[in-house]
Amino acid sequence: MKERLKVIPIDLLGEYCRQVNENLPSLFDGLKDAEISTDTFSFYTSVATVFSSKIEGEDIELDSYIKHKKFGIEFLPDYTRKIDDLYNAYSFAENNPLNKKNIAKAHQLLSKHIVAKNYQGKIRTHNMYVSTSDGKIAYVAASPFEVEGEMKKLYADIDILIGAKMNLQQVFFFAALIHLVFVKIHPFNDGNGRTGRLLEKWFLAQKLGDKAWFIQSEKNYYLQHQIYYNNLSRLGLEYQDLDYTKSMPFLLMLPGALNI
Repeated sequence: MKERLKVIPIDLLGEYCRQVNENLPSLFDGLKDAEISTDTFSFYTSVATVFSSKIEGEDIELDSYIKHKKFGIEFLPDYTRKIDDLYNAYSFAENNPLNKKNIAKAHQLLSKHIVAKNYQGKIRTHNMYVSTSDGKIAYVAASPFEVEGEMKKLYADIDILIGAKMNLQQVFFFAALIHLVFVKIHPFNDGNGRTGRLLEKWFLAQKLGDKAWFIQSEKNYYLQHQIYYNNLSRLGLEYQDLDYTKSMPFLLMLPGALNI
């Protein structure tokens, strides 16, 4: 597989499998939907969308969003619509295969109130960097001259991984790497973090079934959001200089979500 993958590194796979909690299979098998979920409302999709949005600075509380989504209680539109958009993207992912076309569609759905319509689901064509809260540059993403090519490699890798036979530890490893590589390419004008976290869960579900949607990975990242950001930044400042051998702390955060 190493020779076939174009952009996803696998050098840490052996060490990762040695470090992952040996109870991972039993923890995963123990996942089940919440009793509050119905045919038209998913509690864990709400958890995912609320906490993924909170990572991006949205002022939304889970209790309020459940009241809005399950019981139809109205709030000001600005309070819920970006989270509704992300909920729709997760719902779309739950019912469609993970591929290039559907990734673009998911971004189109979740970015409805984030970027202009002509940027929704479209690869960016200009420079992109991530800044800190005090205005400093935290990361410089792939250049506009290479971003489309890097995404083409990532799409090809995802196709290979979806068709490959692997154990539970390997599925978690590659899900986290898809998340990580995607946000490092940073292919869209905005909504990359939300999309990356969705892709991680989407890949898990493609390989492991619908039970994967019950993993509270987004909540885990939010509860440790400074560690999450620190682990993302470990790899380096610029895309061309990234060192994926430093990604183990980030990769181990995903299985940690099963302990929530």
